[in-house]
Amino acid sequence: MSEVSAVPQVTWRDFITLTKPGILRSNLVATFGGFWLASRWNIDWFLMIWVLIGTTLVMASSCVFNNLLDREYDMKMNRTKNRALPAGRIHPKIVFWYGAALGILGLAVFIIFTNLTTVMLALVGMFVYVIVYTLWLKRTSTWSTSVGAISGAMPPVIGYCSIEGVIDMGAILLFVILFLWQPPHFWALGIRRKDEYRAAGFPLLPVVKGVRRTQWQMIPYVALLIPSGILLFYYGYVGYIFLIVSTILGLMWLVLCIRGVRGQDETKWAKQAFLFSIQYLPIVMLVMIIDTVKG
Repeated sequence: MSEVSAVPQVTWRDFITLTKPGILRSNLVATFGGFWLASRWNIDWFLMIWVLIGTTLVMASSCVFNNLLDREYDMKMNRTKNRALPAGRIHPKIVFWYGAALGILGLAVFIIFTNLTTVMLALVGMFVYVIVYTLWLKRTSTWSTSVGAISGAMPPVIGYCSIEGVIDMGAILLFVILFLWQPPHFWALGIRRKDEYRAAGFPLLPVVKGVRRTQWQMIPYVALLIPSGILLFYYGYVGYIFLIVSTILGLMWLVLCIRGVRGQDETKWAKQAFLFSIQYLPIVMLVMIIDTVKG
């Protein structure tokens, strides 16, 4: 009798991985930053905890559905083929109900403890990430990264509007900063992994338009981060420390992007650009929190 290799059993780690903890961490930092900026050091700690819990649940739900919808594509990529869904360790129906439960709980938290604006922002973020980005544009268009950045820019706005209840200039500037950060961050990764994305069939910008076109397209996003930080200072939300640090980091990232289009080795450059983008966001958020102008 021939032996049949057993499929490894699903573990609790697989369920955690489905929520993409790395994405959750960065978005929680952004949510906390938005909450702190709106609070102006007058912190409602009880509300803050519930906002962070709600954001975690809603973002986790969106990531679970992203994994569910991308499972066939993930089978074709070395980076993702060993995840629980493409490896066959967990049934898609279980993942669907897992994602649905997380989303319902997250929205319930926002409905109970925050306001209508926050609930609507959470719903928009989920819809854009799951339906517009994952189900539609990620499979059909190079615009997927830019449009998908709308959902990624929601966490700090959610944190901010859970206090303010309205979308004012502070919320807009937080949205702009997170929106502008995402495409150059993801395109740097896309350049490094372009062969995998091509094999999987994703029309990512470096795959369809090439590396040089992608490098050129990163420049305006990074360049616009600089005045966005300046405006946050101009409107009185942050102080001089944030102004100086965000401007210097923005200029450093811009110089790095310009070096890319001037012919630096694309693999080495993409790694540098990606690592810099990872460091940029938490530093900017941390300095924003420290240097928030007190109310």
